[in-house]
Amino acid sequence: QLQLVESGGGLVQPGGSLRLSCKASGFAVDTYAIAWFRQAPGKGREEVSCIVSRDARASDGSTFYSDSVKGRFTISRDNAKNTVFLQMNSLKPEDSAVYYCAADPACSGPYDYWGQGTQVTVSS
Repeated sequence: QLQLVESGGGLVQPGGSLRLSCKASGFAVDTYAIAWFRQAPGKGREEVSCIVSRDARASDGSTFYSDSVKGRFTISRDNAKNTVFLQMNSLKPEDSAVYYCAADPACSGPYDYWGQGTQVTVSS
């Protein structure tokens, strides 16, 4: 059974950093595109980053970021740990949200597999 479990959320001050983890089980994490989404109270879900699968064409690129996090967040994958990470630096209060990881054959979605989410709160 394909499962995703997020961890690493918490409370951090503005300007601080957190690293989120998305541990996959039931499949090899590099055989799917893995995306990070976030949803703040009263707001819609936002895709913030995606890393393509190992089968993606070179022309598809390798990683994607929303404009709101570009230059501050970095997505990466550790195949030995079967885990995808989201390194979040220079955090802002507007980054506060529940963060979810999701899996799909391609970064275009529609993402059939989701984790349970991890809360990130940026506040002084």
